[in-house]
Amino acid sequence: MNGVIIIDKPKGKTSHDIVGILRKKFGTRRVGHTGTLDPLATGVLPVCIGNATRAADMLIESDKKYRATFLLGKRSDTLDIEGQITEENEVSVSEEDVRRVVSEFIGEQDQIPPMYSAIKKDGKKLYDLAREGIEIEREPRRINIYSIDICDIALPAVTIDVHCSKGTYIRSLCDDIGTKLGCGAVMTELRRTYTAGFAIEDAYTIDELDKLEDLSGTLKTTDSLFLSLPEIQLNEKQEKSITNGVRMTWRNGKEGETYRVYAPDGRFLCISRLEDMRLVLVKSFWT
Repeated sequence: MNGVIIIDKPKGKTSHDIVGILRKKFGTRRVGHTGTLDPLATGVLPVCIGNATRAADMLIESDKKYRATFLLGKRSDTLDIEGQITEENEVSVSEEDVRRVVSEFIGEQDQIPPMYSAIKKDGKKLYDLAREGIEIEREPRRINIYSIDICDIALPAVTIDVHCSKGTYIRSLCDDIGTKLGCGAVMTELRRTYTAGFAIEDAYTIDELDKLEDLSGTLKTTDSLFLSLPEIQLNEKQEKSITNGVRMTWRNGKEGETYRVYAPDGRFLCISRLEDMRLVLVKSFWT
């Protein structure tokens, strides 16, 4: 089977745990997730099966939406409530203060990734270094917070909805908000509600999958990952050229545009980009 299944990841499970569960359920090793969610986090986790695993790296690039709750007045080494509390402060801010400071984080900005993250430094993951008590300087990353909506303020707790670019750490955002408010903050809950074109309404829980005898109906087709791209339909001769690695001339497209490419019988073949009026392969899915 080939395709993508959208999982509502439960709290306490890692993304790799979910991959292991689905390998058993689908009876294949060709399973891969599309971006790590911390064990504390829940929500949308697209998991690729079969030839769709080739698209996993492309999905990581997408925007994301989260609902997060943070608690003011505390700091931890992991920036969330599951870490060791390193600081406790009195919370003397008002709701108006919270709304003002939160709004200041909308837009493009540099964010320093947390030490407890899967980013690698000299081949070693930062969270492994952090567990050894080693903290290193991290390069800031350019991110974009498109919007932050405050859902609830029940001080010292605040709940927000965030729409952000890839590479954004919500734990770091909560910590930065707490720092700017002068009292610190730790994230207590995180739920991803949208990524790669898929919303929480598209997701299956593991319990729901346990009740199904046939899982084929849970899979979205591989090409559904790219429905935002325009489509090209080939004839048999053109299909043979493409699958043999030929950069085929195509004069009916837009230079620099990326396309979904289909065989005459409707099979999804690949993603190609038009360069110098030739279709250049980006990612193949024909085997």
